Amino acid sequence: MALGDFLRNRRGRVTPAEVGLPAGAGRRQTPGLRREELAALAGVSVDYYTRLERGRDTNPGRAVLDALATVLRLDDDERSHLHRLAHADGPRKAGAAEPAVVRPALARLLEMVRPTPAYVLSQTSDLLAANPEGGSLLAGLTVPGNLVRYVFTHPNAREVFVSWQRMAEDCVAHLRSIDDSPARAALVAELNRDSAQFADLWAHYDVREKSGARRTFQHPRAGRLELTSEILTAVDGQRFVTFQADPDTPDQAALRLLHP
Repeated sequence: MALGDFLRNRRGRVTPAEVGLPAGAGRRQTPGLRREELAALAGVSVDYYTRLERGRDTNPGRAVLDALATVLRLDDDERSHLHRLAHADGPRKAGAAEPAVVRPALARLLEMVRPTPAYVLSQTSDLLAANPEGGSLLAGLTVPGNLVRYVFTHPNAREVFVSWQRMAEDCVAHLRSIDDSPARAALVAELNRDSAQFADLWAHYDVREKSGARRTFQHPRAGRLELTSEILTAVDGQRFVTFQADPDTPDQAALRLLHP
């Protein structure tokens, strides 16, 4: 029912006015678009669309998905997510085990980029390795550990990330964007139980693949740091993440203070 859940969530976010429909007489019992409205705008029958939402049709064509994505006003990440959900048995089939050992080449890069803080993360943001500056910047995040769990449950996280809410939203949206797997399911179940804020964001169902972003950190020795993340993804899904300072700035000079 993952496809149906996503369609219902996004249908509830689009108002009739946003797609050029009148609000209609009387009170609307359904938030957002009605099924028949979405079906008509996407050029499919309401019966066919209802089967999609209820999981009774699991092989919609690309043209149908693109039409639904357009009406639902999905961005590029959300559109890709819709296609992955609809073709979960395809090349990106869910459930593959994640590699638990860091790729040797990525481990060497951790040392080469110093004093830039750097990490190697799995798809579900398990911390596989970090250089000393990375460990110092995110105080309390250790190997083994998990970045998403750290953000929501570690007492240091709200001090480390000056814009904690944005970081939390990005972590959950990224977790939504990856294929389902036993590791993801276990992490989601744990955080739904342990963090009401995670549960609220997970239910909101934002989907966004992580890319470079400007982050503000607070460090006891280096002070306030403005850094930009860069993310490189290997073929097996491991991610090499750095937080870089702009050249010739106080932030760049302060990176050397991160060394433990």
